[in-house]
Amino acid sequence: MPTVRRENPIVAMVSSVGGLDALGRVLRSLPADLPAALIALQHADPTNVSHLAEILDRTAPLPVTDAQDGAVLAPGTVVVAPSGFHTLVTRDRTIALVRSGQLPPSRPSADLLLVTLAVSAGPNAIAVVLSGLGHDGAAGVTAIKRLGGTVIASDLATSQETSMPEAAIDTGEVDHVLALDDIARALIDLTAKP
Repeated sequence: MPTVRRENPIVAMVSSVGGLDALGRVLRSLPADLPAALIALQHADPTNVSHLAEILDRTAPLPVTDAQDGAVLAPGTVVVAPSGFHTLVTRDRTIALVRSGQLPPSRPSADLLLVTLAVSAGPNAIAVVLSGLGHDGAAGVTAIKRLGGTVIASDLATSQETSMPEAAIDTGEVDHVLALDDIARALIDLTAKP
């Protein structure tokens, strides 16, 4: 995979069912000095407190914390979208949290995260669609591509649940369909400084 020059890339990894394993496998394989900010999102019941950041932080070389409203996205860090809130990326590359409420769409919404990332980071945005049910993320990957970003989807053979990555692939906007264990290497290559 060719290295593309990016300034301050932001990677958003979105998932649903099967996301804990998928997110953990990708994050464990990334170096601590990755020159990109990362956002991890997994659908969750908005009434439950998520422990996803704590779980991922146990094995990831990068520090993993819950996303905080107003926090700056910094290279070499991972923030996790909290349950009960949609996680958005602002034009100044900070996090904005918006209460999700009790009704669908999926919560937190991959589409909302990816669309705001596309608008704020343009060609410096990288979307990764991992295991999950439903089609959340499909509209978001279209926005990422339309505004010059890069899209990766886990292949169906290595996804615990295939409908989220399949919906992304079906848009025709995915640049790389990769086995789950090849995604970290792709992110390293895509975010490498020349």
